[in-house]
Amino acid sequence: MYLKRSVYRDLLEWKKSEKQTTLEVTGARQVGKTYIIRKFAEENFKNVVYVNLFELSGKQFQQCYRQATEWSPGQKRTEKPLHEAFKLYDEQFTDDAETVVIIDEIQESAEIYNRIREFTRQFQCRFIVTGSYLGRVLEPEFRFSSGDVTKIQVYTLSFKEFLQANDDNLYQAYCGAQELSNNTLEKISELYHVYTQIGGYPAVVEEFILSGEIAKAKAELVKIIQTFLNESMRYFEDILDFGVYDNIFLSISRILLREKKGLEEDSISEELQKLVVKDYSSNISKVTCYRAMNWLQHSGIIGFCGKVIELDPLDFKARSRCFFMDVGLAHYYLSRAGADHATMQGILNENYVYINLKKRQDYPEKIAFEMPAFATYKGGEIDFFVQTIGESKKYAVEVKSGKNAGKSAKKALEQGKVDYLLYLKGNTKGGTHDKIITMPIFMVEQYNF
Repeated sequence: MYLKRSVYRDLLEWKKSEKQTTLEVTGARQVGKTYIIRKFAEENFKNVVYVNLFELSGKQFQQCYRQATEWSPGQKRTEKPLHEAFKLYDEQFTDDAETVVIIDEIQESAEIYNRIREFTRQFQCRFIVTGSYLGRVLEPEFRFSSGDVTKIQVYTLSFKEFLQANDDNLYQAYCGAQELSNNTLEKISELYHVYTQIGGYPAVVEEFILSGEIAKAKAELVKIIQTFLNESMRYFEDILDFGVYDNIFLSISRILLREKKGLEEDSISEELQKLVVKDYSSNISKVTCYRAMNWLQHSGIIGFCGKVIELDPLDFKARSRCFFMDVGLAHYYLSRAGADHATMQGILNENYVYINLKKRQDYPEKIAFEMPAFATYKGGEIDFFVQTIGESKKYAVEVKSGKNAGKSAKKALEQGKVDYLLYLKGNTKGGTHDKIITMPIFMVEQYNF
């Protein structure tokens, strides 16, 4: 089953660019990176060379690489050893603009990763490198090649992509209609409710489309979670690093379930470490917890949210809250943490909006700060604070599953601390009154700040 992905347009833009760079595609395990890259390559290049360093093809290529690059003092140097490596691997290899080389799971070899600059500068053909666990490239033996790399991140399916996969007519109405009919709004809302339960991992979405059963889709998600946990284990020497993951997920869920009065500790890392130690094991150190959190972030599983204190953009505190990078993943762990339905739906709505804001900070950035942020103001809290890049317009964003209004956000608008108030609600047709904009939560993907 082919699921259309918006990232395909970004891949085309990279190919059209006059500046030749190596494309580095990042993203969590099972988000569909390899599938979309290979489809793009086959449709836009005459020749495709594929190497997966996690599989047999990777072992074979590294043998070719070693043979082509081996040299002893006194021997004549090979003129183009890297070219020779690819010719040994694939005798049909040609170094021209119609050829693309894909190196998957690039994090498995620091030696190959460190050749990115040479791939970019010494070849006419194009290179795409990708991996599920690129957090590993933070290790000392990996060198960065800034200036020679264009980075694109692949996420799980957005709701917009999920809608298109399920019902193209509803998708067209979602993208084109100024005002949705009650019937269309209800149907889209029903699919959004499904989406917040199962999320956007391609295999999970495919299972739902094929079976029509949420339970089977959730079972597929559990398999993905287990695969991630099992594959992550091999990158750590200390078994505590692996064992803490599941506990961190549950602890993140418990923090999200609290009333939003801020963290008891000074940082999300300290708060999580306290919870993990209290609930699971006093042997888990702060260093272990912090290392595991960084791994989860760089593996595309969790994301951090900052805090703007008293709506002052200069008083910004990073990593003050955690969210999951897939709403299905959030639903799974919130359920395991014992959340009731109403509370969980409110958190899932916030998590959904967080992911959408996070994507808007990918290049070219549309909103400010190093991560999405919530805000405090006059003793209260605003779900998200958004400041656009360029015009610097400020938005207070309130995410509500019912009819409640955010008092702090409204006060901020009245006192001129923000330019607009955006209400994202679960049961509304939406509308605009002065500087207050109201819309269904799932329409945020269509909104231009």
